[in-house]
Amino acid sequence: MSKPIILSTDPGIDDAVALAILLFDRQVDVKLIAAAAGNVGIEQTLTNVLKLEKFLNKKVPVVQGCKRAIVKKPIDAASVHGKSGMDGYNFPEPDNSLLLENQVAPEVIHQVVANSPEKVTLVGIAPLTDFAMYIRLYPADLANIEELVMMGGCIGRGNYGVLSEFNIAGDPEAAKIVFESGLKIRVAPLELGFQAKIKPEVSEQIKSLGKVGDMFYSLFKRYRGGSFNTGLKIYDALAAGILLKPEMFEFEETHVEIITDSGYTYGASLMDFNDKLHQSPNAIIGKSVNVAEFVEWFVSAIKQAS
Repeated sequence: MSKPIILSTDPGIDDAVALAILLFDRQVDVKLIAAAAGNVGIEQTLTNVLKLEKFLNKKVPVVQGCKRAIVKKPIDAASVHGKSGMDGYNFPEPDNSLLLENQVAPEVIHQVVANSPEKVTLVGIAPLTDFAMYIRLYPADLANIEELVMMGGCIGRGNYGVLSEFNIAGDPEAAKIVFESGLKIRVAPLELGFQAKIKPEVSEQIKSLGKVGDMFYSLFKRYRGGSFNTGLKIYDALAAGILLKPEMFEFEETHVEIITDSGYTYGASLMDFNDKLHQSPNAIIGKSVNVAEFVEWFVSAIKQAS
């Protein structure tokens, strides 16, 4: 049977790739997509999710997430993904019939989890605001959650702050709530994206894979996560890979501490692989990926969506 999942996403070009992979993989059944504020503002990410579903001819319910982080001021990554979040392709108009109007993500996530006959997996490829608010509002639901698989955090230096990765930096307080929740958490950190780059010859191969391949090739040309010529860092697809094909990765269990004190370390994700903090492990971190195997899977997954 397919595994029920709830996806929180902020498209975003690499989010679009992960979303398409998850929507077409038979191992999972996407029950709900929550549009999160992150790469661009909530109104635009919501529109982008609805446009992607229309383009991909899918009918998964969509709900708007929280408009901003719990405490900090909003940030965005329009410089990486373009003003719309998905610059570079002329998408169809959004399918607004999929939108659950006058509802917010934490409440609808609760409805899905509480009424599911089997445990639900949460997938987070955006700031974790909606999942954190959900955990705070409905702690009893955690018994019916299988795990949370996410892209976020970094082992070393960050891509937003000195020590902070963008998804965690987008809402450090939310990330702290999630990592302290007791849920099983598997993480694709920033460093996996440095390893598993999509090289130009792979992008050219993807271009020939029907309308979906052509769409992604067009987005890749405008994406600033790495270089189109030297290799693109498609971070969020790695979270999909951890969920769908974990054998591609090497993992290590450790304690992750999210720093919420003000200053240069705000939003840092301290991964204590050497047990300096003497705290119980609360996450399983992907430390390396078999790049050749990942690229083969990545191309195959896009072909399946085409």
